Order: sequence, then structure tokens, then C-alpha cells
Amino acid sequence: MSAKPYFMFAWAAIFIFNGLATAATIAPTHLRCQYWRNPRGVDLPQPRLSWQVQAKNPQSRNLKQSAYDVLVASSLQKLALNQGDLWNSGRVASSQTDGIPYAGKSLVSAERCFWKLRLWDQTGQPSAWSKPSRWQMGLLHQSDWQAHWIMAPANKSQALPIFRRDFHLPAAIARVELYICGLGQYAAYINGKAVGQSVLNPGWTKYSKTCLYRVYNVTALVHGGANAIGVLLGNGMYNVEQKRYAKFHGTFGPPKLIAQLRIVASNGTVKVIGTDTSWQTIAGPITFSSTYGGEDFNAMRNPIGWTRPGFTGSGWTAAVITHGPGGTLACVRRSAPPIKIHRVLVARSFYELPGGKWVYDLGQNCANLPEITVRGAAGESIKMSPGEWQNANRTIGAPIDAPVYFKYTIAPGGEAQTWHPLFTYFGSRYIMVTGAVPAGRPNPQHRPVIERVAALFVHGGGPQAGAFQCSSTLFNNTAKIIRWAMRSNMMSILTDCPTREKLGWLEQDHLMGPSLMYSYGMRRLFGKITGDIADSQTADGLVPDIAPEYVVFSDGFRNSVEWGSAAIAIPWQLYSWYGDKYILIRRYNCMRRYLAFLQRQAKANILYFGLGDWYDLGPKFPGFAQLTPIPFTATAYYYRDAMQLAKIAHLLGRQKDAIAFGQLAGRIRQSFNAKWYHAGVHSYATGSQTSNAIPLVFGLAPKADRAGILKSLVANIRKHNFGLTAGDVGYRFVLQALARGGRSDVVFTMNNQTTKPGYGFILAQGATALTESWKAIKGPSWDHFMLGHIMEWFYRDLAGIQPDPNVPAFRHIIIRPTVVGDITWARATCNSAAGPITSSWRRAGDIFNLHVVVPPNTTATVYLPAKAGPVTESNKPVPAQAGTDGMMLKQRTATLAIIHIGSGDYHFRSQLP
Repeated sequence: MSAKPYFMFAWAAIFIFNGLATAATIAPTHLRCQYWRNPRGVDLPQPRLSWQVQAKNPQSRNLKQSAYDVLVASSLQKLALNQGDLWNSGRVASSQTDGIPYAGKSLVSAERCFWKLRLWDQTGQPSAWSKPSRWQMGLLHQSDWQAHWIMAPANKSQALPIFRRDFHLPAAIARVELYICGLGQYAAYINGKAVGQSVLNPGWTKYSKTCLYRVYNVTALVHGGANAIGVLLGNGMYNVEQKRYAKFHGTFGPPKLIAQLRIVASNGTVKVIGTDTSWQTIAGPITFSSTYGGEDFNAMRNPIGWTRPGFTGSGWTAAVITHGPGGTLACVRRSAPPIKIHRVLVARSFYELPGGKWVYDLGQNCANLPEITVRGAAGESIKMSPGEWQNANRTIGAPIDAPVYFKYTIAPGGEAQTWHPLFTYFGSRYIMVTGAVPAGRPNPQHRPVIERVAALFVHGGGPQAGAFQCSSTLFNNTAKIIRWAMRSNMMSILTDCPTREKLGWLEQDHLMGPSLMYSYGMRRLFGKITGDIADSQTADGLVPDIAPEYVVFSDGFRNSVEWGSAAIAIPWQLYSWYGDKYILIRRYNCMRRYLAFLQRQAKANILYFGLGDWYDLGPKFPGFAQLTPIPFTATAYYYRDAMQLAKIAHLLGRQKDAIAFGQLAGRIRQSFNAKWYHAGVHSYATGSQTSNAIPLVFGLAPKADRAGILKSLVANIRKHNFGLTAGDVGYRFVLQALARGGRSDVVFTMNNQTTKPGYGFILAQGATALTESWKAIKGPSWDHFMLGHIMEWFYRDLAGIQPDPNVPAFRHIIIRPTVVGDITWARATCNSAAGPITSSWRRAGDIFNLHVVVPPNTTATVYLPAKAGPVTESNKPVPAQAGTDGMMLKQRTATLAIIHIGSGDYHFRSQLP
């Protein structure tokens, strides 16, 4: 019997069960396994399950989960019958929705698991069962690979290898899966069709420690009888050649491949076809590929039909069995979200430069695969060169000092051909084409004709999690260029820029962490980055400035505390934001070893090395800190690392460590203040903006002197006519010190201008993504997110959505909007681990209206700007005693009404003070 009747029965049963009447006020939604939706390749024996709680009636309030029941079954049919043959948790009294470890029967490699759950609300009423979700196990043991690493035989060709194999399938097939890792990068095809929709696979790693594979369901691409698979390999970061432009030269070896097809027949029997000497290889059509220098594709060398069955061609040889680069093959547990094409930007206009060069304007600077549609004679070549900005003479520029280009050689046939690189991308707004002429323009030399130029905007990272907008066009445009820069650098790591370096500089990850997490779902990418950090950590505990560490830099470019502290700060942010305690457990040894390394480097509790407040605004060209002593920020971070690790140790029950780290922090604080605090003038070190902001935010400043230090900070800003001077390391804390000190008015004034270096100035120079420097200097990158810290202020302070520092995962939310400057309205939504949070306010005269949405299973404290007088919610006075909806006026001050609320949708009104 075919599987179709079973699936029809299963779905019918699911419909019946889910249609049962229920009195519950909540329902489970957004089911995830290892924080992925229906993942394949789960390579942990006890994956973690999570979900969100949804209100059945959006107008309901104070809803909570009091218990859950998870069923995991080996088939949809059993799940539909409520048979949890793999795991039946039973009713578990808990409000927990995240990180629930699977606790059923032992799972085996490639096993499929189907699951659902139901919840009980605050009154003890059960919900209907959720819709089913699923996950599939990966290969839990390296021995489960029934394949060999293969490579092309050694030859002098610069072309990258392609591999193929024919295979035969019976007519009755249940499913076929492809497990594959191609290094540096791969593109796979079955029967002439691309496998998957993602690009630039696999994710970049320290290949000697970890190699990532993917699992694809390719059933729809195969059929009974003859089939074929073909794979192209690229270099990626695995093999960086010193040709054209390259940031560095380094290799883990020649390109290589490991793959296996897992074929499950309708009767349940399994056959595996793995890479071995039966695979054929030849030098392919990609004659050059570099992450930095570009890519060349010679369509004349592309064997016609080589990814289809029945292909015959000359020159193919047997693949050679080889060793991998040493890294453990891993899948979901170490992977970032896939990189995909998210948007196609077609060139808006073009113009000619001397020498027959044509410049196309895409209208937006972004990370992209440049794409051209061209028609011409076979063997003719076209070059595309990217640029981020226009120079005065209308030539284009990029932050590199050597050639970068993409070359396509036309195939026979005469038809229009569309091409883009497979294995590299570049950041650009402009594309200069040489060797061809735009359609409709004079072409006396009969060159190839350009029919279209476009950019395929690519990025990884999670889905959009937040949205911000306000009445200020300048602030909205500032948020826009920051978002473009964020997305252009979300690959399988967070790159610094999509042009010159493409490296995982770590300071930006944690300094921009909240800004990123307000805006996008960062859990999986940040989780992957913590693994890259652990893989790159040296034997003595050093965490280098970049991870994965592909190149060993010197001095502060390898050992800078503000960068290495990501090893502690990112896991802490993941815990604070998402409630992920497991990441603290998993990375505790890495964190502890890094702090021990810093202890050995310190002299009398002071650290004297690093880059400092990188790219601050001093008298020289930006780079190393100019206004704040490098040991100052290094030691401040040393203190913060010790404090955060003390908290982590306490959470994990390591009380001996917690005490030791806390005592270390106390000694650092004492030495720090003795060296740099000038008590008489309430100022630190040089009195720079960074010097006074960091001690206020980190808790280094004496409590009794905090107000005086804040005044010193404001005085410095006024001295610079409300111009900013802090750099990459300090500016986030300037914003925080001002906002937490009640001086968001200063934040507004600093950033609400276009004539001084800063966001408005960058926009005024025509940038469409955030630039590397506050002055938008042409030379450094024009697509760099490291200075985008104001995004956090937009969400946290202006709109007012704040995490409670004492309650992780937004289980308790603080809503504290800031009325400032000439802003008349602001709204933000953030999809937290608990669900969407909204804060939207508007003022008209002295009337203040605030709309708040708090997700089920959470509570919130609202700090409503209000002077003495009535405070209403939905046109009714806010009660002094909590009712069934949980709302209660907790406190009144001269300027605030402090209100406790449960989940729900609220409309507050007050009179501004």
C-alpha cells in the first residue's frame, strides 16, 4: 500500500483532535527544535524543544501557561492518534517554554521525529493539541558516514573541480536525502536541478576543528531509474589564494568533498551511496574563485548535461580518496541559518566612462552576487567590477588596493545568458562592466550586448524580529542604513564588511548584540559564533580578535580584551535575551579559560594591551584609540568579564568560582579607580566621552559620585558642541550612560544633526548603508555595522521596550518610553522569545497615549510619563488594586505612573509632566 492513504488519515485525525472544543485561553505556536523550524540534521542526542504561547483571543489579558504535555512519535499516524511512542512527557507543571530537553527513547542517526504539544492555562484548562512539527536526526557518530572524502587528482589547472556520479533507483521510493559537505564551498545538482535554495554553503568554520554539513530532502528531484548527481566546489575561506586582491593567504588544503545519498525504499530498506572512487571528476568551468578577488566562469568549459543521467564526456577521471581537514563533521548543533538570496536589485541607471566602461547604479549598497544578462559571440568575456561609492570623476571606489572582478566567458548558442558567481559575493552599490555595451547603445565593434545588470542581495541570520519607526525622518533613515549594514554582514559569521576583510571581528558582535537582537532573530547565528570562538581559542586561553581565526594577526589585532570578551559577553547576552542557560553550560570552560588568560596577562590588576576605543574621533586618521588610554578600556572590560562570569558561575551552581571571580572583580575595580579616577573633578582618565561613560555603565564608578561623573560626560559633549567623539568600543556606553542617567535629551541632540560626524553626516554624504567611520571617509568600508549602537537606543529608550536585567528571556518586560526633542510619536515591535512585544506612543500637546502589547506568559512594568491627575487605560482609571487582568497602579512620582500589567493589549493615556 502506498503512503498516501496513511497521510490522509493522519491529517484527518489531526484536524479532528484539534477541532475539539476547549475552554483554554491559550494555544501553543512557533514550535521549534534546537531553535529551528522542522530541522534536518539534528546532531544532538537530546535536542531542545521550544514554543511560544499565543492568546486565542487577542483581547484576553493576564494569560499564563501553567503546564505542558509533549508528544513525540515515530510517524505522523501515531502522532495523530496521540501515541507518543518516542516520548510522552505527560502533564508537566511548568511555565517554561524554552530549552525543554527531549527525554524519551534513545534516538538514532537519520531518525524522523514528529511532535506536538498542548498547554494548560492559568485556570487549569487544557488547550487543543498544536499542529504537528517534526525534526530529523543527523549523523550522531562520525562512523555513520558511509562515504570518503574525495578530491581531484593533482594537476596544474587553476580551474576548480567538479564531480559527478550516476545512480539507479527503484520505482518505489519513500524518500531520498543528501548529506553533504564540500570544502571550501559547494553547489549540488541532481538531474540538472539545484539542490536547496541557499548559497555559499557550507558555513565558514575553523576547518581543522569543525566542518559543517547539510541534509537535504531531494526526493522531489529523483525518479525511478537512472539519476545523476553533480557537485561544483569553490575555495571560500578554506583555500584563500594570493591572487588579485586578498586580505590574507591561507589554506586548509585543496578543495574536497564528502557526501552520501540515503535512499529509503517504500518497504523501509535503506541504501547509501557515498563519495568514493566511483565518482568522476574533471576541471570545471570556474577557472578562478576567491572570497576576496572575485570569480571567473568560462561557459565554454561547462560540459553540457554533466549533472544529468546518461552523460558521456572525455577527460573525466576517478576521484581520489583523501583525508578531511581534521574537523568534526557537524550539522544543526553548530550551524548558522543558511544564506539566501533575499532580494534582486536591478540597476536603475547607467553611464559610460572612457575606455568603453559602463557603470551601473543599483541604488543601494549591499552584499550581493553581481548578475549579468548578456548576449554575444561564444568565447567573448565580460568583466564586472564592484564599487561602493562614486569619486568626483564618476569612477567608482571600494576599500581595496588590488583588483576585484567577476568574469564571464560566453557559451555557444547565441541566446541571452544570465550568470552570477556561485562562491563569492561582494559589497557594492555600483557595478562597472567592461567588454560589453548596453542594449540600444551604439556598438560599432560588435561587442556583447548587456540586457540587464542586477545584484542578488544575500545574507544569512535569522528572520526579522523587530520594527522601529518614529516621527523623525532622520532617525528613520539612520535605522535604515544600520539595518542594511547589519544584513550585509550576516553571513555564516558576522563579518565586519562585505568587501575588504569579511572577517569575524568579535567586538562588534557583543557591542551590537542588543541592536541586532532587537532587529533580527540572532539565536542560531550567535550560537554558531560561540562555537567559532571556542574552536579558535588557543591552548593558553587567548581568544583572538577574529573567529574563525583564519589569519594570525599581531599585537592588538590578535589580543585585544574588548574583542576577546565576546567569549563571555555573547553567551551572557544569549542567556539574558533568550533564556538559554544551556549555552552558559556549553561555553563555561571557554569563558573560564579566557578569564584565567587575562589574569596571567594583568600587572597589578591592570591590562596594558589592545586596540582600545577603535575608530574614535581624534586628530589623526581613525584606527587605534586616540582620546582614551588603551589600558583604560582593556581593564574596564577585564572587570566586566569577571563580574559577568561571577554571575554565570552562580547561575550554574559553581559557587566557589562565583566567589573567586567576584573577588577578582573587586580587586580590579579598586586598582582601576586608583589609577584613573580623579575624584576632585568627578572624571576618569582623559575626561573623554568614553572615559566617563564606561565606568558609569560597568559599575566601576563610586555610587556617591555617579551624578558628578554624568555631569562631566555631558560637559564634554557640550564642549564639542554636542558632537560625538567615542568610537566602536565606547559609543554604546555613551548612549547608555546618558539614557540611564535621564539625559536622553543629550542623545537626541547629538544624533539629530547632519553637519558633524555621525549618522546624519553619513546620510548627508549619500551613503545607503552605515559606514565604517563617523566621517564617511572614502577608503574605509561603506557597509559596516559596528557603529550602529543607536539602534538599541531607538528600541530600548525612545520606544521603551526594555528587558528586565533580573529576569531573562523577557519573561518580565519593562516598558519605559522616552519623550524627547521634537519627536511626536514612536513605535517599535520586538519578537522576543516569549512572543511579540509592542510599544507605540504619540503625544498631542500635553496628552500622551501609549499602546502596549505584552505576550502571554509574561508580565510587564510600565513607566508612563504622567503628572498628577488621572491615568487611564481604555478610558478607565488604572486601578490601585489588581483585578483578574493583573493591571495595578503600583506607584506615582512627580513625573511617572508606574503600572504593573499581565499579558494583553493596553491603551494608556496620561498628561505629560
